[in-house]
Amino acid sequence: MTDLGSDHNELHIHKRIRWFTKYQNYLGEFVYGGMDGAVTTFAVVAGAVGAGLDNSVIIILGFANLIADGFAMSVGAYLSTKSVLENYKKHEQIEYWEVDNMPEKEREEVVEIYKSKGFEGDLLEQVVDTITSNKDRWVDTMMKEELLMLKETKSPVMMGIVTYISFILIGLIPLITYVINYFTNVSLNLFVWTSILTSLAFAIIGLLKAKVTETNTVKAVFETMTLGIFAATLAFFVGDFIEHLITG
Repeated sequence: MTDLGSDHNELHIHKRIRWFTKYQNYLGEFVYGGMDGAVTTFAVVAGAVGAGLDNSVIIILGFANLIADGFAMSVGAYLSTKSVLENYKKHEQIEYWEVDNMPEKEREEVVEIYKSKGFEGDLLEQVVDTITSNKDRWVDTMMKEELLMLKETKSPVMMGIVTYISFILIGLIPLITYVINYFTNVSLNLFVWTSILTSLAFAIIGLLKAKVTETNTVKAVFETMTLGIFAATLAFFVGDFIEHLITG
């Protein structure tokens, strides 16, 4: 019984590891979707504050941006990934046709590829024979080595969903204080608290970005926060300028 329990726990752990690994592949989409959501929503809020708009208008503009811009970004992620998959499949079909109908020419291309890598003599022949003995392996080699194309393993649908969810979740942060104030009338310096919360969001996104790109954590956090602050500052002064221009 102990062995069965141990095996069950081990299987459960392996399943959780596989699940985590599978969805960890979409961390990049979560990072960039969240970063875009935080930057654009914070910029909308800053621009509205600079223009002196009412808090209810800020909430409306903020949520309109979240829903519309987030959807547009997710559709873009979906279509981009779908396009990459379709392009890969088109060239893959061409390679299968060439392997079936021009095997000698395709074999010679494999020879040239591995010659350029330093293979020669009997070893070169063994490598070429091994690759060309299996059609799928042969085509896969041609896709990678000749066309320099790697098959996209991510689902276009999941790419779109993850991008949209991250855009909404992180992009909601600059609006939280205004929503709370609208329902509770708590007396706060809303834009200051929004700036603090959004800065924390930028810091978290920067940490995740560093993990995705495998770069320096401090540098990634600094770059993300700088981008957000620059966008918000620009939007604030543009809003303030337009407000003064219109009102005279």
